[in-house]
Amino acid sequence: MERKFFGTDGIRGKANTQPMTCEVATALGRAVTHYFQTNANYEKPLIIVGKDTRLSCYMLEMAFASGVCSQGGEVILTGPLPTPGIAFVTKSMRADVGIMISASHNSFDDNGIKIFDADGYKLPDEVELELEKLMSDQSLMPVKTGDKLGNAKRLREVFGRYIVNVKSAFPASMNLEGMRVVLDCANGAGYKVAPMIFSELGAEVVTIGVSPNGVNINDKCGSTHPEEAASTVKNVRADIGICLDGDADRIIVIDENGSIVDGDIVIGLFAKMMLEQGVLKKGDTVVGTVMSNLGLERYIDSLGLKFSRTRVGDRYIVEKMKTSGELLGGEPSGHIILINHSTTGDGALAALKMIECMKYYKKSVSELTSEIKLYPQVVKNTKVISKPPLESIPTIKKKLDAVNETLGKKGRVLLRYSGTEPLARVMVEGENFDLVEDLCSQLISVVSDELGSSNE
Repeated sequence: MERKFFGTDGIRGKANTQPMTCEVATALGRAVTHYFQTNANYEKPLIIVGKDTRLSCYMLEMAFASGVCSQGGEVILTGPLPTPGIAFVTKSMRADVGIMISASHNSFDDNGIKIFDADGYKLPDEVELELEKLMSDQSLMPVKTGDKLGNAKRLREVFGRYIVNVKSAFPASMNLEGMRVVLDCANGAGYKVAPMIFSELGAEVVTIGVSPNGVNINDKCGSTHPEEAASTVKNVRADIGICLDGDADRIIVIDENGSIVDGDIVIGLFAKMMLEQGVLKKGDTVVGTVMSNLGLERYIDSLGLKFSRTRVGDRYIVEKMKTSGELLGGEPSGHIILINHSTTGDGALAALKMIECMKYYKKSVSELTSEIKLYPQVVKNTKVISKPPLESIPTIKKKLDAVNETLGKKGRVLLRYSGTEPLARVMVEGENFDLVEDLCSQLISVVSDELGSSNE
């Protein structure tokens, strides 16, 4: 069945246009409720619904909750809470389903819906396809009336559970006394809870992006725009800078000099520390994606660990980790999964783990990161108006073959579509930056000519 609603990370799009309409949200609420009534035998499924700070979240949370109530489910509305907070609270409160309304790092006029099961994991593809069938043919779901209807209530203090959980992952023998942390919350879901986590552990917290107004989420702040945070780190002489994205499930780390640290380097540091602490053992596997840098893979190999790649998307990393028992995984974008502590990427948790690295090795961020060398990697995007199989287009395949031949074994190229936006992405990686940049430009130009319009 061809997907009509779900992408690589739930449903996402321009708010109040297909598929992010009230009608779709209501249909999804009905479908989720009916699915768990039928397949998990829950008469009145308890569904946690959280959101970030976008203006459209009000509209969508009400629409989704209406669908749940109409199908006989029970809803708890949490208000703004990070995505990992929703995953944790769902399990902590013994709810049946968790819902996060957010478009992550996208601009405020986009929105999305992510779904978690009772254990806090994102739903597998086969369940999403079942939900698609129900949403597309609502006659498959019985109409509920009378006392079979559901109800909703708002609980604003559930964020305390999440704060305690994140803090518990930081060693009890350590604190943040004497540390100055610049924290950019992107005017998003972490604007309230993230500063509390760091200040309660003793840090002096300099905050950015903690005044959401419905339209300023990710606006010149957060993980997609770390420039102000980097400048602030230098100006206030902070020990570290942390930038969250709109739903606070990923981070960008900034060292004490104001330099941005790639997510792959952070993963490498965690792997080394966890190995030395005995959490990982020689021969264990760290999970990345097809976008993970070759430099990280080689560094992981040098530690005596293995490296495995999945499709792009933290849900696929988590699925691999659940199946095979890996403890550490992540993406260059800053989604980092520490599955002993969280079922999904968690920006605040990863930031604390980075500070744990600093204290464990008694080194600054710049000293820690200097030992991991990444290959030059260039990623370019182009907007597309359709998404046919890329290698089925002769001109694109010809250019792709030529680029691969030029790189040989000293690099690699990845050509794919975004799962959440109308974009084609080209990544080229190799030992020489100028060559990588030139090859990436050549390939993205051909893709743009064939499929779309202006480069981003």
